[in-house]
Amino acid sequence: MSFVTWTIDPEPFDSPVAAALWRAYYTEVSDRWYLLHEGHRTEPGELEREIAAATGAELTPPDGQLLVGRYDGAPGGSAGVRLLDPATAELTRVFVRGELRGKGGAALLVAAAEDAARALGATRIVLDTRGDLVEARALYARLGYTETEPHNTDPYAEHWFRKELS
Repeated sequence: MSFVTWTIDPEPFDSPVAAALWRAYYTEVSDRWYLLHEGHRTEPGELEREIAAATGAELTPPDGQLLVGRYDGAPGGSAGVRLLDPATAELTRVFVRGELRGKGGAALLVAAAEDAARALGATRIVLDTRGDLVEARALYARLGYTETEPHNTDPYAEHWFRKELS
């Protein structure tokens, strides 16, 4: 009997794998927002501009790290961390492809990101998310994150979470 497993490893932010996962993530969250608030998907030109503008270059050592999860060897998700200050890391780009959700990848990616944050010297990790991303909020609560005061002024952020890293 063989078991399909997740593996999680660092990935260059500008690799083809990282770019494909970023595109899938951004398309999903942007379309979700536009469908909820304006009744249509993201305009293609805007989507391309925003994907290109957020390169992920901050997710590189010594101040950040991008991680990619592979399910049975195929890229299935990502998570990134970046230092906001010497003790605080921000969790970002947590994403699992739709067809792989429910297979434990998100929790493993978050745990690997927390390990990466510790390796960068962080003693706490923070994140923001939107109200409509109910699955993400439930995941963070289940993993020990608590809602806290805002740590940024992102216009789309509606909920901020924090976790002490031991």
